[in-house]
Amino acid sequence: MIATIWRRAAPHLSRPSHPRAALAILTSHTLTFSTTTQTPSPAAKMDAIGVLMMCPMNTYLEQELDRRFKLFRYWTQPKQAEFLSQQAESIRAVVGNATAGASADLIDALPRLEIVSCFSVGLDKVDLARCGEKGVRVTNTPDVLTDDVADLAIGLMLAVLRRICVCDKYVRSGAWKLGDFKLTTKFSGKRIGIIGLGRIGLAIAQRAEAFDCPISYHSRSKKATNYTYYSSVVELASNSDILVIACALTPETTRIVNREVIDALGPKGVLINIGRGPHVDEAELVAALVEGRLGGAGLDVFEKEPEVPEQLFGLENVVLLPHVGSGTEETRKAMADLVLGNLEAHFSSKPLLTPVV
Repeated sequence: MIATIWRRAAPHLSRPSHPRAALAILTSHTLTFSTTTQTPSPAAKMDAIGVLMMCPMNTYLEQELDRRFKLFRYWTQPKQAEFLSQQAESIRAVVGNATAGASADLIDALPRLEIVSCFSVGLDKVDLARCGEKGVRVTNTPDVLTDDVADLAIGLMLAVLRRICVCDKYVRSGAWKLGDFKLTTKFSGKRIGIIGLGRIGLAIAQRAEAFDCPISYHSRSKKATNYTYYSSVVELASNSDILVIACALTPETTRIVNREVIDALGPKGVLINIGRGPHVDEAELVAALVEGRLGGAGLDVFEKEPEVPEQLFGLENVVLLPHVGSGTEETRKAMADLVLGNLEAHFSSKPLLTPVV
């Protein structure tokens, strides 16, 4: 029996001839083995880390955060200030998006906060300066949503100029039986002006080129490109048939499209906004569309989402979308994986995948 146990428990050791000696060695070896400290796996360490999710944003992301970390759902807390006070020492990460991020007050309320991982490219809901002061890392989800947003921008241009949404209603209502639909406006060859020639702006330009559209742009500095550069947004609008907003929202770009820019675009011009609502002076935009001083608009974002000016609802030259620029199954999963990857990289002391701060 001793021989059988020896083979199973200590096959790497030479067995003494005397049974008592063998038993003594086996007992010592077994105790040593059983009391050896096992290093916890990375997963075991991660599931104790408190992560605060600011609002509902993606089912897959929420499920994975819940599985991999200790997830707190901020939007479910009826007394949020009290909740933050109680969990201040537990929360080490915040996950936000274009709707809810990390304000200075939130950052100050979480003394153990180490990282803000955003389920978006835009970071206007994150106080980057306070994060820098506190040593809090910040990440976002660039590149993976570029194609979807650029595709949608082109879709909005076509929808506005060719009145696609109005045509759809025309058929569904039975109006086609009473006569042909009115003529619309050609898209190919239109002059496209882009505010912000970053990843998304460039992708829009490349797609528009396939429609033989001349491209011009405005940005903080001139780019190494053959596209025409304008140093002012007013000048860009004056030389465009379609003006596209594709820049980041900053204090400098807030209401970058104002009455002067809208009037420069003119009664035949079209404004496309796939950036952020506050890029546009919304009251001036509504007035220009109602008064006919602007030819049309394709809007995926608004100043106070989900609130949308009701004056726009009856306008056939306006296409309204519920902020769905990156809203495809494929892209949202890729964005979620980037959020998760950044969190796991940070808490494993590895380089962040998409660092901003």
